[in-house]
Amino acid sequence: MTEASHIHPPKVEYFDTTAMTNTDPKGFVRAVDRYATYPWGLYLARPSDHQKFHYIESWIIPTLGIRITTFHPNPGYLPNQDHYIDIGEYTEIEPGIWRSIDHYLDVIVWTGRSTELLDADELLAAHSAGLLDTDRATGAMLRAADVIDGVAAHNYDVAAWLAGREMPISWR
Repeated sequence: MTEASHIHPPKVEYFDTTAMTNTDPKGFVRAVDRYATYPWGLYLARPSDHQKFHYIESWIIPTLGIRITTFHPNPGYLPNQDHYIDIGEYTEIEPGIWRSIDHYLDVIVWTGRSTELLDADELLAAHSAGLLDTDRATGAMLRAADVIDGVAAHNYDVAAWLAGREMPISWR
């Protein structure tokens, strides 16, 4: 990333478990089919109107600073990954209302094969532009490293890694 036009503030998203909605960073409000709260985080499942996928499931795990998403592809599209992991801050800001603040880094997981770190250039550009302070930028890098190391140590299996941390997850 070399153009200043690609530098953007951290993306903010909201999850309202009472209204059963998910408000994306652009302000679009989408209906959620299912929310489930666990001691370690929040699960959500909702339809999507994206060209390549029709449904998403996510696990938000605040203590790890991650959101793990599985995209269910539309016919004719092959998924680019098994799991997409966003690095950020995830908090329940009031009862039933969760907020995510994206910290730019993402980790793609191909179960049983590998991981890939994405958007380090965005993180560095945002930090240089003063959009993300040093503590948050450093924290994002450390969380991404923890994800990559943990997933790799469990044969590139996100569910196995989290089960080992007493945070069992499952997908529909």
